[in-house]
Formats: sequence, C-alpha cells, structure tokens
Amino acid sequence: MKETLLFLATPVAASSILAAMLGYFGTHILARRIIFIDIAVAQIAALGTMIGLLLGYAEEAMEVQLFSYLLTMLVIGGFAMLSSEKLPIPAEAVIGIIYCLGLALSLLLAEYIPGGSNYITKTITGNILWVTWDQVINLGLLFAAIALIHIFLRKRFFRLSSDQDPSTPGTRMKERFLNLLFFVTFGVVVVKAVLIGGIFLVFTLLIAPSTAAALFIENWRGRLIWSCVIGVLGTIAGVILSYSMNISNGPAIVCLLGLLAFVLAFMRLSGSVHPANRKPC
Repeated sequence: MKETLLFLATPVAASSILAAMLGYFGTHILARRIIFIDIAVAQIAALGTMIGLLLGYAEEAMEVQLFSYLLTMLVIGGFAMLSSEKLPIPAEAVIGIIYCLGLALSLLLAEYIPGGSNYITKTITGNILWVTWDQVINLGLLFAAIALIHIFLRKRFFRLSSDQDPSTPGTRMKERFLNLLFFVTFGVVVVKAVLIGGIFLVFTLLIAPSTAAALFIENWRGRLIWSCVIGVLGTIAGVILSYSMNISNGPAIVCLLGLLAFVLAFMRLSGSVHPANRKPC
C-alpha cells in the first residue's frame, strides 16, 4: 500500500499542476470562443519535436524542446496578431487549418524517423504515470512564474477575454501587446503540458472542467475556482483508476472528465440544477 501511494504521488502531483493551470486558461479560452486553439497549438508543438528528432537529436534533448517552442511561438504569435484584427472568417477556421497542417506534416515526418509512429501515439495519449519528480518540480516552477504574470495582469486579461476592451485613445497597442503576452504564456504552458500529458489529456483539461463550471457559475472567480477543482479531482480519480485497472492513464482521465461534463450539461438542461445568480466580477 505504501509503495503504491509513493508511486502514485508523482503523477498525482503532475496532473494536479496541469489541471490547475489549464483550468485557468480554459476559462479564458472558453470566453474567447477559440475552443480548438489548444489542440492546434499542441499539434504544432509535437511537430516541432518531430523536426528535432528528424535532425538526429534525442527526444529529451534541449535542442528538441527549442524546436518545439520556436515553432509554437511563431504560430501562436501570428494567431495572436490576427485575433487582434477583425477578420472576414471565424477564428476557428484558422485554428482548424493550423491543426490539420500540423498533423499532416507530423505524419509525413514520421515516415522518415525510426519509431515515428510510436512517438505520434505517445504525443496523443501521453503517459503521466511515469513522470519523474524532476519533471514535476520544473513544471511547478515554470507554471508558478507564468501564474505570477497572470495574477499581476489579471484584470486586463479578464477584460480582453470578456471582449470589454477600453476604447480610450492610445490603448490599441497595449491591447495587442497584452493579447500577445497572453498567447505566448499559453503556448509555453501547452508545450510543457503536452510533453507530460499528451494532446488529448491537455485539450480535455483545458475545456471539460471550464465548460462544466460555466454551466452553473456566471462570475469569473467562481468559474476559475471550480474549473481547477473539477480538473484536479478528475485527474486524480483518473490516475487511480488507470493504475488499479491497468489501463492507459490519459484516456481514463479524458473519459472521466468528458462524461462528467455531459452529465452536468444534462442536469443543467433538464433544470434539475440552476446556475448561481451572481454578477460577473
């Protein structure tokens, strides 16, 4: 029993950190109505890693991570600039093209990399059970630094996500910078999260808890808190379930959180539970 708890402590810590940070960003992404930006960015991050592997670097090498970050920053920086303008097409159309292009290029590159198909499977499902304490500590320090930025600029980020930008002259450039900063920090979080949890788990942690919270909570603070709580509890339950039943951890967590979101949505639509009547912050 003691050995089991010690073994599960690492993935539980990692999944809790991921769930808390992604729950925060998920609330913003849901408010901005760019739901699939996460899975597109995650796929681009995986493509950057594939390029590093193709050039002969080991998967854990710093050069591979640099390729992943560089490609992600280029794509998400471009999207941030586009999202600051009024486009004649929906943002989701751009996101869909980015995702399909990233996936197609990854599949093509996999044909030239030994074990490339296995790596693609790994990037999709992840394997959080085998995360190390060094990875957990590095993840926690990185996310703590990003959290400090967002705590300091929380009101401005909330205003941008709520589409309540100030119209005072001279603020346009500040809004673009803040929007770029938001997406850059979001990109860093996704790249790091995908390396540990995989694309599907990261996408689910971003969307499912925040969706469940939004069904019943109207204010920002409540949504943030409940997104984090639902995500953390769901990942812990999924890790324990996957270990006890000897099944893949990523799909187990995804199924739990996905089913929870559907159950809560049914309860909301059936009228058995009513949203909290509280004004947004």
